[in-house]
Amino acid sequence: METLLGTDVARAAALLRAGELVAIPTETVYGLAGHGLREDSLQRIFAVKGRPLSNPLILHFASPEHLGGYVRPEAVPAAAHTLLAAFSPGPLTLLLPREPAVVPDTVTAGLPDVAVRIPAHPLVRQLLHQLDFPLAAPSANPFGYISPTLPEHVLRQLGGKIPYVLDGGPCEAGIESTVVGFGPAGEPVVYRPGAISLEALQQVVPTARLRTAAEKAQRVASPGLLPYHYSPHTPLQLFGPGLGAAPAFEAGSTGALTFREPLPGLPLEQQVVLSPGRGNLAEAAHGLYAALHHLDGLGLQHLLAERFPETGIGMALNERLEKAAARG
Repeated sequence: METLLGTDVARAAALLRAGELVAIPTETVYGLAGHGLREDSLQRIFAVKGRPLSNPLILHFASPEHLGGYVRPEAVPAAAHTLLAAFSPGPLTLLLPREPAVVPDTVTAGLPDVAVRIPAHPLVRQLLHQLDFPLAAPSANPFGYISPTLPEHVLRQLGGKIPYVLDGGPCEAGIESTVVGFGPAGEPVVYRPGAISLEALQQVVPTARLRTAAEKAQRVASPGLLPYHYSPHTPLQLFGPGLGAAPAFEAGSTGALTFREPLPGLPLEQQVVLSPGRGNLAEAAHGLYAALHHLDGLGLQHLLAERFPETGIGMALNERLEKAAARG
């Protein structure tokens, strides 16, 4: 199969209506999109990615008003409406009680809640408005590998497996959406840290919190909760806040990903500094996955990555690095 790259939204819509898969740009990462209600399309997503069927998918909608019929309105907490009003369209995913007669079990891995999101990228919003169904769209990469934030990342990883990549340029946020469920009192619970920080959620709903240890021990109830993810092929080791200084390394065979300053003693061409001299977490997030793709392509033996301050979206960035290092 030849994989084409372009900006033809009508072509992408026609392919999706026919049950084909299309890589789509979002403000977070590129997604591998398929018809969210067709079993053949859903199964193709899992097959192309090599993704376990036990890992739920996110359904993408054009607007909060389009959620009707897919979630049970009487069971949606008040805080969900508040968060949707504040952060949608945007990098927010909510876990809401699904309509089981409408949303396939394959989307939710048989769980009672469905993950829903209203993306902000103008091309994918234009696409969704041309469709009369939601799109299921995990990241457009082989399962467990680094998420794609550029169309060339998708072509390199999935070229020949899908017919079309809708080119929306680089992804603005650079990391996945924040996934939020709801606790016993209807309070927002962060299942997966992401591009919207816990502090930002708490400014809108002060009761928003992280999952407890007991909640983390439960069955995977949300996308992005498996123990390893976002991993380069090159073994990755972390250092920095909470872990101490960088370990000893062989300069000729090691690459480094750092936050503010390069790592002394390592050739600069084997390093990426995400926010040089500035320490800006949003800038670091924007470049994180592209940097990992670049370093992974250098043919090195080891990669070192510096942890971020555990504030704001630094929590989400550290979660990505920890899962990326878990495979090695």
